[in-house]
Amino acid sequence: MELWQLPAWKIAEEVRRGNLSASQAVESHIRRMESLEPSINAIITPMPEEARKRALAIDEALSKGADLPLAGVPVAVKDLLCTKGVRTTCGSRVLGEWKPPYSATVVRYLEESGAVVIGKANMDEFAMGSSTEQSAFGATSNPWDVSRVPGGSSGGSAAAVAAGYAPIALGSDTGGSIRQPAALCGVYGLKPTYGLVSRWGLIAYASSLDQVGPFSRDLADLALALEVISAYDPLDSTCVPGSRPRYRDALKAHDLKGQRIGFLKGYQDFDMDDEVKEKFALALRICQEGGAEMVEVSLPVSTGYGLPCYYIVAPAEASSNLARYDGVQYGLSEEGKSILELYLKTRGKGFGNEVKRRILVGTYVLSSGYYDAYYLVAQKVRRLIADEFTAAFSAVDALITPTSPTLAFKKGEKLDDPIQMYMSDLFTLPVNLAGLPAISMNVGYSKAGLPVGVQIVAPRWGETEILKVASVLTDAVGSPKVAMGGEG
Repeated sequence: MELWQLPAWKIAEEVRRGNLSASQAVESHIRRMESLEPSINAIITPMPEEARKRALAIDEALSKGADLPLAGVPVAVKDLLCTKGVRTTCGSRVLGEWKPPYSATVVRYLEESGAVVIGKANMDEFAMGSSTEQSAFGATSNPWDVSRVPGGSSGGSAAAVAAGYAPIALGSDTGGSIRQPAALCGVYGLKPTYGLVSRWGLIAYASSLDQVGPFSRDLADLALALEVISAYDPLDSTCVPGSRPRYRDALKAHDLKGQRIGFLKGYQDFDMDDEVKEKFALALRICQEGGAEMVEVSLPVSTGYGLPCYYIVAPAEASSNLARYDGVQYGLSEEGKSILELYLKTRGKGFGNEVKRRILVGTYVLSSGYYDAYYLVAQKVRRLIADEFTAAFSAVDALITPTSPTLAFKKGEKLDDPIQMYMSDLFTLPVNLAGLPAISMNVGYSKAGLPVGVQIVAPRWGETEILKVASVLTDAVGSPKVAMGGEG
């Protein structure tokens, strides 16, 4: 077995024991990344030299007795997480060659635990998209079929893990941007409870919805990464103080006796690919055979109004957050005869079409005369969605749904139809509106070899619960495979 095929926990264990050096582990993953990048384009900024220096430093620290839970583990981080002195683009021309003067807290936590960042992962511009085609640095390909998309907006992170660039990557999830690409690339992807993980150093899209979370091909790696990045951060006022559980303990569960698992009433009537329905039905059977009591649940507000609610709240916040990119303080700056012309030329050239569309929508719903009709109503619907989930969790311990209604689709297939693209997040975005934790995991492959994912949702701070359910499902279907990335 090649080193790039090992799970993170095994790499760290072997490095700590001295059976493997951090430099060897990192070099293997760099070579894997360099061999597949021409066909996948998962990384905007590779960091091979920085990674090699960092690996040498870890080997030296270990020789002096350092205890590092992620010793020598290569990681990729989505390119909206600040990395000190390394270009951070958000997948946009508007940030240009901007290099942050500090690292995001989650990146710092990973590095303090011995992890080595090998590259900044590709993404839809400012995390606005569901296919990673809306990047100023070119589209990312799905490593299972390079003619298809990896999902988005964290498609680069998901593809990097699926193809073996790194056993762990970080993404962000505003409406499904971790879970949907995790499903389409056949890996684990976890969106934590809002407030569990620091957002300090995360370039904001919609601040009340954004959360940072991990990808992996191994469930123990996912739990380990969550333990590292979820430590309290006083720099983020939305990060809730207090201790966190040892999430790996949840993986000791091998049955669901005494658990009540909810599933959507009438899910067969949703517009989904047949093979997604088949694999979802398989996941329900595994839960039932594992001892869970399966309970039909109705979420009419979430499924009926979640999508329009999200596409009012998120663009409204984006229009405010992205106002700072005016050519004065960050990145790109076009010359103009007046300050207004500088603003117009910089934003006109710097932003892509999807970002401009959402800024326009957000500005409109916040404007005088329309605020009450759109934004205020959407906030009331958001409250109803949160209440609906609370009522559902009075009857069940966790919910299970498909992650994406479709398999990975062809590049370009939905670029000219924003509504169809937005429908990709039908099952995921209500979870963000309610601030809940959720995981996507692979439960098998289509006849064409494309991964199929399911989503497990729990009440706030219920990460342990969803890891228990995921552990039982993994026992039945096995851990995700490594994708060949166009190698054959």
